[in-house]
Amino acid sequence: MTDRTVALVVKEAALAAGLDPTQYAGLSLRAGLATAAASEGVHERVIMAQTRHKGTAMVRRYIREGNLFKHNAAAQVGL
Repeated sequence: MTDRTVALVVKEAALAAGLDPTQYAGLSLRAGLATAAASEGVHERVIMAQTRHKGTAMVRRYIREGNLFKHNAAAQVGL
């Protein structure tokens, strides 16, 4: 399976779900895995080994976006 095939499958699934397929691609799967794993406390080195990220900058971007509403000051005070 090529990267192009994966992208087409993701776009078709997005369309079937009523989403805008132009907003999704094969990379969405990689980002989703990194975000979900980080939300469950998986160490970023383990995530990087799976997603094949070479550096921490991008994987940390996914982690930060995934935890935006999970770990924040407002949540800590019950808002």
